[in-house]
Amino acid sequence: MKIKTSALKSVTAFTSGLLLAQTPSTGSEAALVTITPAASQKVIAGASDRFTGSVRVQSLFDSKTPSRSTGGQVTFQPGARSAWHTHPLGQVLIVTEGTGQVQQWNGPVQMMRKGDVVWIPPGVKHWHGAGPDSSVTHIAIQEEQDGVNVTWMEKATDEQYAAGRK
Repeated sequence: MKIKTSALKSVTAFTSGLLLAQTPSTGSEAALVTITPAASQKVIAGASDRFTGSVRVQSLFDSKTPSRSTGGQVTFQPGARSAWHTHPLGQVLIVTEGTGQVQQWNGPVQMMRKGDVVWIPPGVKHWHGAGPDSSVTHIAIQEEQDGVNVTWMEKATDEQYAAGRK
């Protein structure tokens, strides 16, 4: 089979472009795909100053320059919830199990269910957690700005949480 020289040059240029696009601009080493085994991902109980009730937090990934994204899996037992907080560049919640609630400051309590994707805009004060009779698990993804991805505030009160059942 005979390949035209111009076609071979085009393929070589395209392939070289792909390799260059995959090489980090910070050095001559090629970027590598990495896998973080589930067994090495730290799991902690939600801090009592940031959560009410039983909460399990599993860090999934930290930001790696130039990315600013961080992510975790959070499981809330029935009645558990976060304190009020904000994210400088917003947050995405992907509900993977159960039924939960989310509320922004001065807004209604909204239900979130398995399969739902919740977008919380930058700087919006909010809380989220389980429903009163169901646990909920979600993947939380947010970006850091100047090394900060969340600002914690006061706890959501029992009255604020109960407002979702009225």
